[in-house]
Formats: sequence, C-alpha cells, structure tokens
Amino acid sequence: MTTAAALAPADTAAHERRITVALFAAGLTTFASMYSAQALLPSLSAAFGATPARAALAVSLTTGLLAVTILPMSVLSNRFGRTRMMIGSAMAASAIGLLLPFSPSLGVLLAGRAVQGVALAGVPAVAMAYLAEEIGAAGLGAAMGVYVAGTTVGGLAGRLIPAFTLEVGSWRWGQATVAVAAALCAGIFVRMLPPSRRFSARPLDIRTLTADFAGHLRDRTLLPLFALAFVMMGGFVSIYNFLGYRLTRDPFGLSAATVGLVFVLYLAGTVTSAAAGRMTDRYGRSRVFGVALAVMGVGVALTLPDSLPIILLGVLLCTAGFFAIHAVASGWVGSAATGNRAAASALYLFAYYLGSSIAGGAGGIAYGHYGWTGLSLYVAVLLVLAATLVGVLVTRSRATSAAERARD
Repeated sequence: MTTAAALAPADTAAHERRITVALFAAGLTTFASMYSAQALLPSLSAAFGATPARAALAVSLTTGLLAVTILPMSVLSNRFGRTRMMIGSAMAASAIGLLLPFSPSLGVLLAGRAVQGVALAGVPAVAMAYLAEEIGAAGLGAAMGVYVAGTTVGGLAGRLIPAFTLEVGSWRWGQATVAVAAALCAGIFVRMLPPSRRFSARPLDIRTLTADFAGHLRDRTLLPLFALAFVMMGGFVSIYNFLGYRLTRDPFGLSAATVGLVFVLYLAGTVTSAAAGRMTDRYGRSRVFGVALAVMGVGVALTLPDSLPIILLGVLLCTAGFFAIHAVASGWVGSAATGNRAAASALYLFAYYLGSSIAGGAGGIAYGHYGWTGLSLYVAVLLVLAATLVGVLVTRSRATSAAERARD
C-alpha cells in the first residue's frame, strides 16, 4: 500500500506530462491548418485576380465556420467524450487539408477552407475543458500556457512553410507542404493523447445545455472575457492578414519567402504564452493584462513608419502582448466557470474565432480604403475596447475578493 501511495504522484505526473505533449501537438496541427492560407494571400490574389479582402476569406471563412461549430462540438463532447471528439476532428481536418491543393478555382478553395473550419472545431472546442478536468489546479496555468504555446508554433509553421515553398512553386505546393506537416502532427497527437480519467459522459439534455450557456453569458466575469477574446483576436489577425501585402509592395518589395520570415516573430508568442501562466500565478492577472496591453499598443504604433526594422519590432511586440493576454484569459475562463466548463470554453473560443473572422475580415476594409494607417487606427480602437474590458474585469474581481474577505 505504501508503494502504491508512493507511485501515485509519479504516475499522475507522467500522465499530466503526456497530456501536455499531446495538447502541444494538437495546437500545432490545428493552427498550422487554420492559418496555412495567410501567407498565401498575395499569391491567391495574383493567381485568381482577387482583391485582398476576397482572398482573406481563405482565412476568415475557416475561422468563422470554426467559431459557429465550436458550440455544438462542445455539446457533443459531453456525450461522446473529450478524446474521441478531438481525435476525430484532427484526423478529418488533416484529410481535408491534403485535398485543398487540388482546388480548381478560388471558389472551390474557399468552400474547402470553410469545411475544414468545421472539421477543426473539435480540438479547440474541447482542449481547454479537457485540460481543466485532467490537470490539477496547481499546474493548470502552466499546462494551458504550453497548449497556447503549441498554437503559436503551429501558427508559425502554417505561415512559414508555405511562404518558403512559394519560392520554388505555386500556392498549390505551399498548401500541400503545410498539409503534410499538419497531418504528421495530428498523428503524434492521436498517438500521445491519454484517455480521460475525470470525464463522465452526460446525456444530451438540451434544456440543461441551454441553461448552462445562458448562465455563462450572464456571468459577470465570463462575459467580459468573451468580449475580450473577440476584440483582441480581431486586431491581431488583422495585422498578420495584411502585413504580407504591405511588405511585398513599395517601398519594401520583399519576396514571399522574405516576408515569410516575418512570421518567425510568432515565437515571441510562444515564449510569452508559456510565461504568462507562471507570471499570473506569481503577480496576478491584472498586472499581466496591463503590461501585455501596453506592449501590444506600443507595437501597433511602431508599425506605422516605413522602416522595416521598426515595423518588425512593432509586430514582435504585438505578438508577444497578444498571446500573453490570450493565455491569461483562457486560463481565467477555466477557473471562473462553474458547472459545465466545456460550455464556457466553447463560448470563449466562439468569440475568439468569430473575432478572427468578423473583426479580422473588417480589417481588410480599413486596409483597402486607407492603407496601413487606416488598419493601424482600426486595431488601436480594438485595443481601447480591450483595455476597457480589462478594467471591468479587474474591478469586478477586486470587488468579489473584498466581499469574500468580508464574509470570512
């Protein structure tokens, strides 16, 4: 009995390490697939004679359909299991990605990207709830940070691989190369993911589920977090969607591969997302939010001058600040939600990817009419909204803590 007791903590630690590795791979395959078209946008415009806003639908349709599908996917995961939903999603999305390079027209490609968005939804819809259930409270922040770090590396790979492939082939080869890489990561994820230990299947009770969603939407902490996800993701995606257009045109005139190197800046998000979870545990959410928002605001301002080094520094700061905010906010959703955590996570990600689709797509209108200055001002407005939401969250959190101390 003593031996079993001694082995139990080691067994739990090994189980949690395997979960962390598997979810890191899940972030890789999901975000590589999701944003694989972003580096291809200028090439799609050239190949099909499409405007930047229309070409950007290759990103917006994927994230938009993913957003809409996240809610039903989270509901189904309560009935059929977290791991089954994530595995099926990863495999289906990989299979669709391998077919996309054969699209005969932009319309067919956009339709395929929309269907891929539906298939992808199962991983992000369930991953946060799975982590919250399987990882102890003491390690949840760090584990969530590693998962978000995986999404940043996936986002980097999904942009960098096709960008370099464009130097030797068309957009079809770029799409094919990243699809193969995403399929390999999906295989690692499927092999490493351990079964749930703390999940209990629940029947599909529509009335209960509706009550769960409604309760989360009335929650004074969760609702601002959902809104924060929408505005922050919209601003961030707007920058990366149209940065390639700016840098391939005058006065820069960079090649597709050179512009692709800009996406290496995504590694800043890898570092800050992993660190943000630890810093939150040490310094508190409000301080991390404040610093991250300030960093992102400075970054947006630095992208305005026509100086490549300054623009790159600005994009670096935007990336670092955004992923720190996302890591803290997503972890807060998991801890603040009561009852159906999968529903809370799904609503957060619904807002997150809807922001990518709608607010990120609207950035194309600003860029098309007013150039990069218009786009920067648009993102700045979204940051002001984000700062307001953070202020609301911090105020309410302090008021709740004060009330709890008074009761004690």
